Amino acid sequence: MLKLRLKRIGRKRSPSYRLVITENTSRRDGRPVEEVGYYDPISKNYHFEIEKIQKWLQCGAQPTETVRNLLKKAEITQ
Repeated sequence: MLKLRLKRIGRKRSPSYRLVITENTSRRDGRPVEEVGYYDPISKNYHFEIEKIQKWLQCGAQPTETVRNLLKKAEITQ
């Protein structure tokens, strides 16, 4: 099953995340199927590729709870 989840990047105590499509059995920072955006929790900046995210959601990818909350905040899903 494919999941929409966050992949941690950045330095120690200064995290930023990429929004990725990946298999649910792979590691958190493993190789993704596709990268569809990023999120910086410190500055609250984010950029999501809406068309790609909607395509993957229609194909059956399940977002994690955190990603679901971010997508609601960005008004991509309900």
